[in-house]
Amino acid sequence: MIQYNPKSWYKLIFALHKSDTIRIMWKELIYISIFTSLIAFIEIEVWPAPDASEELISVYSLIGFVISLLLVFRTNTAYDRWWEGRKRWGAMVNDTRNVAVKINALTKDSDDRDFFKRMIPNFVFATKEHLRDGVIMEELELTPEEAKHLERRDHVPAAVVGMMYDRLQTYKERGIMTEAEYLTLDRNLNAFLDSLGACERIKNTPIPFSYSLFLKKFIFIYVATLPLAFVNIFGYWSALIATFVFYVLVSMEVLAEEIEDPFGTDDNDLPTQSISERIRMNVTEILT
Repeated sequence: MIQYNPKSWYKLIFALHKSDTIRIMWKELIYISIFTSLIAFIEIEVWPAPDASEELISVYSLIGFVISLLLVFRTNTAYDRWWEGRKRWGAMVNDTRNVAVKINALTKDSDDRDFFKRMIPNFVFATKEHLRDGVIMEELELTPEEAKHLERRDHVPAAVVGMMYDRLQTYKERGIMTEAEYLTLDRNLNAFLDSLGACERIKNTPIPFSYSLFLKKFIFIYVATLPLAFVNIFGYWSALIATFVFYVLVSMEVLAEEIEDPFGTDDNDLPTQSISERIRMNVTEILT
């Protein structure tokens, strides 16, 4: 995730960052510029059309307004997914601290404390990569037996929580914790899985294909035919205007596509790596 100063207008306006949409879609801008220039050439030189009426211009203005509404809905939907993911990772920060603090008060046994000091961050790091391309076992702090156990599991984050539940069950059987204490920790561990499930729902439920396809086609048709309405007013400049309109409209769609899956490594995705490292640092400090 990009860290920036929102009050620095000069740098934000004139800096060209690699996440800028013009870097992402420069090829599409060239293609649409050539295509609209060809449309303008045909209308001016080959097949001159009558002057565009005010009614036609009004129709294009109305269609542009409709596209704007669709893009607003699209962007808001994507941002809701991004913000929901951020809230869930914020909840994981709180839940991991709650479990660590309770374990710290519950037992002074070095082996037990070391187990949870490793497993609580292991769940977070496993979740981070589970939401990407698969868990990186080298990121987890495991004994050889624990590593062998988790390598046989398809859902590593859930398996890590299961290992913590097994340890808590032995505490209850040995009389180290009461039923009330067990239920309290049970709620925190359930919250781990609740946050994980919510993040999986965000990742595995993209915007419907038909909606995305319709919006892209709608924008292309609108921009490609824009010179038909304005070529008699602006001449060949109508191709440049159409290209700029295409850039503005498609940029909103590209940004929405980037943030609707907020768990990757794109510049505008959530800083899950730094959050995971912070959780490991906090848990280690509490249980050391």
